[in-house]
Amino acid sequence: MSNLHIRTATLADLNTIAEIEATCFPAAEAATKSAIEERLSVYTKGFFVGEVDGQIIGFINGACGNTPVIEDKYFESMENHSDDAKNLMVFGLDVHPDFQHKGYAGKLMTHFIAFAKSENKEAVLLTCKDHLVHYYERFGYVNDGVSGSTHGGAKWYDMTLTL
Repeated sequence: MSNLHIRTATLADLNTIAEIEATCFPAAEAATKSAIEERLSVYTKGFFVGEVDGQIIGFINGACGNTPVIEDKYFESMENHSDDAKNLMVFGLDVHPDFQHKGYAGKLMTHFIAFAKSENKEAVLLTCKDHLVHYYERFGYVNDGVSGSTHGGAKWYDMTLTL
């Protein structure tokens, strides 16, 4: 496995990030390019890309909120984000299919958790599909059950990592 370099994303990365998002998620679930641009602009310090040999191969991003779970309104707009909120929410952890199953997603998640701790957050929240529940439990997340989210028409599970 090549070394993964993790850095804060910039607007110059937008096209590559949008392409990876569209590759990793069905159209109904994928963030639009404009949504990604808003996330990058509003909460830049919470948006990280992973590079292998200078090529972006994945990313992780989110926002901060005070709700105990990620409500769909957070996916729709960054207007509910507050840097000072107690929880850091994961909006997306994407690794291009050509680079999956090499440990890169885990390194991005570990970096994001360390970032949350450095920001003195109380918890990291995410939603995932049932086949990923066990994966996130390895990082210490607890399955809080089926989410109220209807994002993309999929069935999601709420996960919480208490810091």
